[in-house]
Amino acid sequence: MKNLLLLSIIVLIVTIGCKENNKPPDTSAIKIDLTVQRFEKDFFALDTTNLTDGLNGLQNKYPVFYRDFLEQILGIPSNDTSGMAITAIRQFLNDYKAVKDEADKAITDFTPIEIELKKGLANVKYYFPEYNLPTKLITFIGPMDAFAEGQTGGYGDIITTDALGVGLQLHLGAGSFYYTSEMGQRLYPSYISRRFTPQYISVNCIKNIIDDLYAGNPNDKTLLDIMIDKGKRLYLLEKFLPETPDTLRIGYTKNQLEGAEKNEGLIWNLFVENNLLYDSDMQKIKSFVGDGPKTDELGDGSPGYISLFTGRAIVRKYMENFPETSLKQMLLLDAKTLLAESKYKPR
Repeated sequence: MKNLLLLSIIVLIVTIGCKENNKPPDTSAIKIDLTVQRFEKDFFALDTTNLTDGLNGLQNKYPVFYRDFLEQILGIPSNDTSGMAITAIRQFLNDYKAVKDEADKAITDFTPIEIELKKGLANVKYYFPEYNLPTKLITFIGPMDAFAEGQTGGYGDIITTDALGVGLQLHLGAGSFYYTSEMGQRLYPSYISRRFTPQYISVNCIKNIIDDLYAGNPNDKTLLDIMIDKGKRLYLLEKFLPETPDTLRIGYTKNQLEGAEKNEGLIWNLFVENNLLYDSDMQKIKSFVGDGPKTDELGDGSPGYISLFTGRAIVRKYMENFPETSLKQMLLLDAKTLLAESKYKPR
């Protein structure tokens, strides 16, 4: 009876400890200075009959982002005052006005996104107080093919020297005609465009910050190296956005995530039994480390980018074993050490 009581107390203490470990940190004393600027509203409000004056005013209001938008997103030199540049801008305004209108319908209230993002930024500052947070969030409409590959996925959102940039053309909702049309599917098959919703804005913004504060190791070439790198980033993401649904953080559907959790041991055995963990031949491992409709080796219903799931599972296991490890210390661990000390052996 005494042993049973002792066991119950131990289980209770462990349970409480786990709950405490998963609780968001107290960030009430951290002030987040984030100004939301709707660049696309000012841009599409320009008088196309007097674009030169309008663009000068836009440049004065957005001195840094204006140059980034024209040069990096539209591909137009910001100091080009020729008729060709004005014509190109006027053409873009005409061609993408309907996209801007669609974005207005998709996001009628930006406040919930701003609140979620500020919570995430406060958590970033809590864990990494030396990191200089962006002070602006600037929304814009860019070309439909303005798609960048981050370290854990691709999206149309960016980070600049002082701002988070949100490309609303890739947040219109998964059912938008711009994605479901034949041309849209050629650009972005449904396994990609299903993530083009407003709910992914905060996730993508925080992912960009993670990629900015954690460069990773350019010499990481093996499947294990890559998995652990992705796992570290996703572990940071769940610490920064603990209240965000896990499907959004990892980018899987609910069924895909549940299937991966149910078959965690099978997935791990695939890597171990085929001697893939220390393989750096990209032809052999590419299906595990990139996006896709599924992982061919795991069959229909499996998610692509399975390295995200396994890498995070290993990092989670390590942090469960060594809860005193700070996030900064975790990022410094090499892949072999982290795997060995995690004692990760799912069944």
